[in-house]
Amino acid sequence: MRAGVVVAAQPGVEELAVQAEGLGLHSFWVNDTPMVHGDPFVALSLCAKATSRIRLGIGVTSPALRSAPAAASGLASLNALAPGRIVCGVGTGNTARRTLGMRPTSAARLEEFTGALQDLCAGRSTEYREGDRVRDIRFLHAGAHVNTADPIEFAVAALLGPKAAAVAGRRGTGLISFGLLDPTAWHALHAARHHAAQGTPRASGSHTDSYVVTSLHVLDEGQDPHGEAARDATGHLVLSLLAFAADTAADTPAAVGQLRPEEREAVRRLLERRGTTATAPDRHTKLYPGYLGRIAPQDRDLVLPSLMNMLALVGTRDDLLARISILERAGVDELLIQPVIDPPAEMAVLAQLLT
Repeated sequence: MRAGVVVAAQPGVEELAVQAEGLGLHSFWVNDTPMVHGDPFVALSLCAKATSRIRLGIGVTSPALRSAPAAASGLASLNALAPGRIVCGVGTGNTARRTLGMRPTSAARLEEFTGALQDLCAGRSTEYREGDRVRDIRFLHAGAHVNTADPIEFAVAALLGPKAAAVAGRRGTGLISFGLLDPTAWHALHAARHHAAQGTPRASGSHTDSYVVTSLHVLDEGQDPHGEAARDATGHLVLSLLAFAADTAADTPAAVGQLRPEEREAVRRLLERRGTTATAPDRHTKLYPGYLGRIAPQDRDLVLPSLMNMLALVGTRDDLLARISILERAGVDELLIQPVIDPPAEMAVLAQLLT
């Protein structure tokens, strides 16, 4: 299986990209969460100039954040800096929207946005709508300004639902998912994508690779899989799920209902600890600070073993290789880790394991 890394946009990110490339990793991704992290287009511009081989990804952008012309301009500009190395994840904007206190957009809007990006980034015209006004648009200046000749890869963000996978099938894109380590769920996503793709002409130069974002922690024999070191390495994923559950408990109670009693109790404690409630209109300002960053020691008790096992890869080298092999057989092409403790060291561990 291929290996890659996902990081937050911040000064010095290009140094991590150089290290990732030197380690032989396949891709280097930057989050697009405007109110939490820096700008991914700025960060990847630096990475493009500092590297020569590694693929550079945005994971993920959304029509709820950027218009298709603006996003396409950013992508094609990156493609001019790193020809043929750009990957763009697209989604409904679940996290990025919720950090604004807003709900994500629809699958229909996601599909329209994805198609427009594919067209524009390939140098084709596309339909652009604002209210009742519809116009065909295209890049009016190419060449040195933007690169529409080398293909840009797209991947649709999907969790357990088939709607996003169907968008990927109709648009001929790959899939990317966060913390989805269940091979049965991956089989279902691939089946939904395949079914939707039947009889649908795919975009020229399309890719259909599947990516999973997780964290990785290698144990020595006999080491506690749920000890402090393991909780610190995986806690950012667990806290992100608990924050999402706390944020959506009022408007999507079914999501919280799927959690175990002790997990629902962790959601309650998180709300209490952050000084907010599931219905407070400003809860997003209390739940998401430090999102996907290193957790505080006092929050280790919220990193439950059941959620660690669900979202992250923790185990001995042999344990991890066995789990990764199962994911690979389920159609996952690339494992992306999101390191927070010591990114260079964690990238090196990933490289030793998979490259």
